[in-house]
Amino acid sequence: MPDWEGARLHVVSGKGGTGKTTVAAALAMALAAEGRRTLLVEVEERQGIAELFGIAALPYEERRIASVAPGALGARESRGARGAKREGEVFALAIDIEQALLEYLEMFYKLGRAGKALRKVGFIDFATTIAPGLRDVLLTGKACEAVRRKGPDGRRLYDAVVMDAPPTGRVSRFLNINTEVAGLARFGPIFTQSQAVMRVIRSPETVVHLVTLLEEMPVQETVDGVADLRAAGLPVGGVIVNMVRPPVLDEAAVLAAEGDHTEELALALADAGVGARPGRGNGRRAVPAATRKLVEPLLAQGREHAARVLLEREQRADVQALDLPTYELPLLAGGVDLGGLYRLAAALKEQGAA
Repeated sequence: MPDWEGARLHVVSGKGGTGKTTVAAALAMALAAEGRRTLLVEVEERQGIAELFGIAALPYEERRIASVAPGALGARESRGARGAKREGEVFALAIDIEQALLEYLEMFYKLGRAGKALRKVGFIDFATTIAPGLRDVLLTGKACEAVRRKGPDGRRLYDAVVMDAPPTGRVSRFLNINTEVAGLARFGPIFTQSQAVMRVIRSPETVVHLVTLLEEMPVQETVDGVADLRAAGLPVGGVIVNMVRPPVLDEAAVLAAEGDHTEELALALADAGVGARPGRGNGRRAVPAATRKLVEPLLAQGREHAARVLLEREQRADVQALDLPTYELPLLAGGVDLGGLYRLAAALKEQGAA
């Protein structure tokens, strides 16, 4: 069973540069396995999802952007009513603030053409500028509406919704904004909407995952983010460590990296047919200058790699101290394409994140 069985809204946050959009997309694909349908929601108006999937800019509507064939991620095959194998589907939505506000005004105040007129006179920009929290209300409200929405058959339209959320430093306030709004508006449609959104966000159906790298600043921001979420009473999910590089040196080599291994490496290179063999003199082998030029950069790289391995070990221990489910995704050489997303989704699936 996956770690988050029963969760329907997966909020993905992380420090800038950790690859949270990539992780959110991979998680949406992993959750779409076994014939399920997921919605990937972008809230920062960067069109990062479109760029990641190599498609045109997404309009303000839900569009299918990918499919997951049965068994593609190592999942068990799902069959429809007639026994046919079903493929999973990933839909995407890039929320446009202006259109979301017009939709909101029409839904609760039936403004119709008047709402469009407000857009022409610049009211939308004015409203979101003087009330910056309004943006977060609209964004969280749209995602939670997708979680609750049902199809003609009465079943939930999406099995899961994945939100590519703002960075860790402001995700707690972003998710908690409806509580503040509900505190200001004690009755009416705004109050009712805010209460409905917070019921979803604070329910067992929601989890907030944090993405990090094995580096000091992202890990510290993750630790702080977990503390903020817990203090706000928001549901903390797992920690996804992204771009993990495999160690090149074994444990003994890492520990010995700081020593002087010029002679040993020169002999090893000579045995491999690279460079001249060091000559003997005064009890030590004299490394030729040409060979030394090959050896010294290699030793410097080895020391640098060993230092990184030790630093990553410390950061991994800090992540594990959070006592949360933790998943690791490999660094993909050459960047992330659609094939890379499938690979990352399979890794999340295999580790129990979906």
